[in-house]
Amino acid sequence: MTKLLEMILGRKRVLVKENERVIALNEGRIQGIYGAGMHWLRNTRNSLEIARYDLTNPAFVSIYEKALFDRLPDVAERNLTVFRTAATEVAVIERDGVIHSVLMPNQKLVVWKDAGPWTEKRIDVSENLTVDPALTRRIVQARKAEAITMHLVNEGQVGLLFIDGAQAGTLVAGIHAFWNVGKACQVKVIDLKWQSLDVSGQELLTRDRVTIRVNISAEYRVTDPVKAVTVVKDFSDALYRALQFVFRRTLGSLTLDQILERKVTINAEAAEKVREDMAAIGIEVSGIELKDVILPGEMREILNQVVAAEKQAEANVIRRREETNATRSLLNTAKVMAENPVMLRLKELEALETIAGKVGHLTIHNGTGGLMHDIINLRD
Repeated sequence: MTKLLEMILGRKRVLVKENERVIALNEGRIQGIYGAGMHWLRNTRNSLEIARYDLTNPAFVSIYEKALFDRLPDVAERNLTVFRTAATEVAVIERDGVIHSVLMPNQKLVVWKDAGPWTEKRIDVSENLTVDPALTRRIVQARKAEAITMHLVNEGQVGLLFIDGAQAGTLVAGIHAFWNVGKACQVKVIDLKWQSLDVSGQELLTRDRVTIRVNISAEYRVTDPVKAVTVVKDFSDALYRALQFVFRRTLGSLTLDQILERKVTINAEAAEKVREDMAAIGIEVSGIELKDVILPGEMREILNQVVAAEKQAEANVIRRREETNATRSLLNTAKVMAENPVMLRLKELEALETIAGKVGHLTIHNGTGGLMHDIINLRD
């Protein structure tokens, strides 16, 4: 019965659900957009065409878009919302308070009005590419992070922002985001904490033509990040070369003996020159030390022999001095005993006591009586 009625009226019954919208074409021409309900649509010679759109996908993408806006602009305006950005704009499109999409410059988005409500926030990016931190978190949560570039700056660091190769500012610790709008955005992170730099195995020739190798260390930190990055290509390499040059020049004017004797003085002289040069590029240097002086193998053997000979000579002097003191002490003792016979006898008794303590049996040929008699006579 329904088909008969459709044939008689030249129309066709079309059911549209709540979550659908339909574009109808008759004889190849757009008739309109139809919402939820039952519609009797013109079907001349069975030429009716139906294009269904699911509102769960709110973006309107159709081959009939241009024809719809050209032929039925009022119908298109009632059912669709068009978002379009200029050459220096970014638009954040929200659907019911949630970010749906982010439009870059010169982009367009057409959505179904009934899939909303829709709001937009337009941002001018002609001068400033920085994204507000709160908006950055929302964009990341909405999984639209491809619209921005994020950079992390840790505590104790500073970030230098370059846009299209030009220095555009400094960034403090935190997460920073910038719009991807076709400009080259680069962040160079500079560590402001104290750092160490070692120059190991630096070869140089002393004034007396001895080839030595030295190890140098220095502590430094960046005090002016802009100078440190813009004045020289690599500030750590500049410090490395400055240490090489100043120590090569300073040590090359001294003999090996002077280097070994004046190590602390060399550090003070060389450090002052390095500090002055590095301060000009925003680097503070402290704690420069000449850690090691490494000699060639044959030179080490020669120096070891010299040191051994010096120590042997010192030992001989000490030995002779002690022998002289011991001889002088014996001479003084002999003089005292020669002038005092009782002292001599007491020394004999001390010697006898020492011997008696070391042997089990002692025989005195003179007899104890004779010994004691002699002692009594000495006393009288």
